[in-house]
Amino acid sequence: MNLPNKLTIVRILMIPVFMFLLLYDSQSYQTWAAIVFIIASLTDTLDGYIARKYNLVTNFGKFMDPLADKLLVTSAFLCFMEIGILPAWFVMVILTREFAITGIRTLAAKEGIVIAASKWGKLKTISQMTAIVVVLFNNLSLSFPLDQILLYIALGLTIISGADYVVKNTKLFKNVN
Repeated sequence: MNLPNKLTIVRILMIPVFMFLLLYDSQSYQTWAAIVFIIASLTDTLDGYIARKYNLVTNFGKFMDPLADKLLVTSAFLCFMEIGILPAWFVMVILTREFAITGIRTLAAKEGIVIAASKWGKLKTISQMTAIVVVLFNNLSLSFPLDQILLYIALGLTIISGADYVVKNTKLFKNVN
């Protein structure tokens, strides 16, 4: 297993640590949760950079890297719902998009096609991660409007990127029995 793929696995392993720290009822733990989230998010940038620079791109990485991002971001949104920061409908929109795109990728894989992250998908991930970090460092309170603005930008990009994947991959649905 190459270094970028190992970084992806490390990102996945950081998720339960992040969730524990975020959900533990202590301000200092929540600060550590933010730090763990940032480190996990940075591994996404690092693994992609290393994979492209050293020609270490693999099908495993093309599939697992976006999945690791989805798991990380989803864990944060689920925690935000658990502690009352986000309503269930907001999180459900995010989850619906993520499951739908994973389904499309699975259909594509059955056809021997690997769907890499699109520009919209990357923007979606960046916006989600940025919004999460701002919420985490704002003492988990939506009292400052920037939190809400960034969360709704992330939600909008989530919807746009999901629609983009569906439109670009409609051919996959024609062969489904």
